[in-house]
Amino acid sequence: MAVSSLSRMTVPLASNQSTPSQGLLMPKLKYRFRVTFQNFGVSQPVTELTKQVIDFTRPSVEFAEIALPIYNSTVKLAGKYTWADATCNIRDDASGAVSRLVGEQLQKQLDFMEMASAASGIDYKFLTVFEVLDGGNGTSVPVALETWELYGCYLKSVNYNDLNYGTSEAATITMNITFDNANQVAGEGVGTLIGRTVGDVASGVGV
Repeated sequence: MAVSSLSRMTVPLASNQSTPSQGLLMPKLKYRFRVTFQNFGVSQPVTELTKQVIDFTRPSVEFAEIALPIYNSTVKLAGKYTWADATCNIRDDASGAVSRLVGEQLQKQLDFMEMASAASGIDYKFLTVFEVLDGGNGTSVPVALETWELYGCYLKSVNYNDLNYGTSEAATITMNITFDNANQVAGEGVGTLIGRTVGDVASGVGV
C-alpha cells in the first residue's frame, strides 16, 4: 500500500473545507497523564501521590436550565454552572506515605480525634493540576498537551476500599474531590479570554 494513501484515512470533507489529503489528527492517549496536588496534607513531598495515581476523571460541567414559558413556546437559558466531583484512585504503598498524606488532608478538614473543624476553607483547600502528556520522558522532557487547574479542592469522600485473600491486586484508595472552579491554562479552552457578546438588551432582542 502506498504511504500516500494513509493521508486519506479520515472523514472526507467538502472541497471548500479542506484538502482531500488532510490526514487524521493524532489523538490524546488516556494513559499519558500526570496529576499533581499543591497544599495537600502536611508531609513532604506530595509527589508521592503523583507517582501512585491509577486513574483520574477529567472535569465535567453542567449548567442549570432556566425555562421561560412564553405564549406557544418555551425559551431556555443557561443558568448557574456546577462542576461535577473528580475521582482519583491511588495505590496504597507499603511505606504508608500515600495513606499518611490522605489522612493528613482529612485531618486538616476535620480533626477526628478532637472533633475540631478548620476555621475557614483556606485552611484545608488545595489545588489539583491535571496534565495530558505527549509521552516524553527522561532526556525527552514531556510536553503537556492539555492542562487543567482545579481550584478550591477538598476531599468530599475517601474510600480505603477492601482487602481480599483471593486477588493479587494492589491495595487502593479512592478519593472523591470536589472543587469550586476549573480552568484550562495557556488559552487551551475553558478559561480562555473571550470578549462578552452583548446584545440589544434594552429592546429585549436576543433572548
